[in-house]
Amino acid sequence: MEDLSGIGKRAKAASFVLAALENDEKREALMGAAKALMANASFIIAENEKDMAAAREKGVSPAMLDRLVLNKKKINEMAEGMRQVASLPDPNNELLETFTRPNGMVIEKRRVPVGVIGIIYESRPNVTADAFALTFRSGNACILRGGSDAINSNSAITEVIRESLSKGEKDLSDAVILIKDTSHESVSELVKMNRYLDLIIPRGGAGLIRNVVNNSTVPVIETGTGNCHVYVDKDADLEKAVPIIVNGKTQRMGVCNAVESLVVHKDIAEKALPLIYAALHEKEVEIRGDDFSAAALQGREGVKSATEEDYGTEYLGPVISVKTVSSLEEAIDHINRFSTHHSECIVTENRESAETFLKRVDAACVYHNVSTRFTDGFEFGFGAEIGISTQKIHARGPMGLKELMSYKYEIRGEGQIRP
Repeated sequence: MEDLSGIGKRAKAASFVLAALENDEKREALMGAAKALMANASFIIAENEKDMAAAREKGVSPAMLDRLVLNKKKINEMAEGMRQVASLPDPNNELLETFTRPNGMVIEKRRVPVGVIGIIYESRPNVTADAFALTFRSGNACILRGGSDAINSNSAITEVIRESLSKGEKDLSDAVILIKDTSHESVSELVKMNRYLDLIIPRGGAGLIRNVVNNSTVPVIETGTGNCHVYVDKDADLEKAVPIIVNGKTQRMGVCNAVESLVVHKDIAEKALPLIYAALHEKEVEIRGDDFSAAALQGREGVKSATEEDYGTEYLGPVISVKTVSSLEEAIDHINRFSTHHSECIVTENRESAETFLKRVDAACVYHNVSTRFTDGFEFGFGAEIGISTQKIHARGPMGLKELMSYKYEIRGEGQIRP
C-alpha cells in the first residue's frame, strides 16, 4: 500500500504555503491548470476510455456510465469551472468582525483556510478537477481518493494539474495529491490520519458515506444521498409541474439531485397523473405507485405497486415512486419521513402553501416551482462545488469556497495583561 503518512506530511507542508499565497498567484495557477486540461484533453479521454471499457465489461448501468465518461465537452466544463472559481473573490483573510474590548484590545475575526482536506469519492472523475479548484482557491491542500472504476481518469487529470502547478515560480504541485491505492485499506487508513488532515468530505453512495462517518477520527462533512421529491399541490399549474418533474427525473438520472419520489395531492391526481405518466413513459421511466395512483393509471404499461422501501430509495435510474396525499400537511410529513435532506420541491400557485412547504420541509435546498436539478455549485454561481452537504453544522447545500474556510481571531494590543 502507498505511504499515506508521507502523503499526509507533503500535503500538510503544502497547506502552509497555500494559506500564504496572494490572490493573483492562486488565480494565475488555476488559469494555467484550466489551460493544461484543455491542452491535454486527448490524453485524458484516452485514459478515461480504459475506465469505460472496464466498466462496460462489468455490465455497469447506463446511468453510472454517464457519471464516468469524459469527452471534450465535459473537459471543457471542468476547465470552465476552474476559470469561474479563479474569477471569484478570494475568501482568505476576509475580515468578518472587529471589536474593541474595554481594556483597549482590538479583536478581529478573519476567514482562514481549513488546512488539508481529504476527499473520498466514487465514479465521477470531474470531481478531481472540481475538488482541486475549490480547495486551491480557498487556500487548502487536498488529498484525493477516488474509486477503482475511475483510477485511470483520476490519475490523468491529477497528473496534468500537478505538472501545471510545478511550472510556476513556486512548485505548488503538492496542493493536490491522488491516492492511487483504491483498496478499502487505503480509506481505513486515510480516515484515521487526524495528525495531517483537518477535514474529510466523502462523496458517493450511502455505504461509503456511512463507513467514513462511523470510522473517521478526522471531522467529516456528509454529502448525503439524494432521495429528492417533487410535491404536486392541489393548486399546481400542470404546465409547470410536468416539465419540472421530467427535467428533475430524466435530465440526468445518475446524480444526487435527480427526482426519485413524486407526491401528488389527491384533488389533482386524476388529472395530473396521466399527464405525468405520458411524459415519463416517453422517457422509459417506470412508475411505482400507491393504490390511488395505480388505480388512476390502471392498465398502463410500466406501472407497478410501490412498497415502503420504494419511498426511501435513491434509484439513480429510470424508476420513480408515487405517493398520493390528502393535504399539504400529509405531503410534508411524508417528505420529512423519507427525505435524505438534500433537495425538495413544491409545485403550486398558492403562495401561502409554498411558504409553508419552504419553511417546514427539512432539506438543504427547498424549491418552489423550480427543478431540483439546480442544486449544484455551478448553477448557484459558485463556479463548482466540493459536494452537497446535507448536514446542519458549518456547511449546508452546495459547498463553495466559503464552506471550505474556517476562521481565527487576531488580537492586537499595547501590552495589556490579565489582572
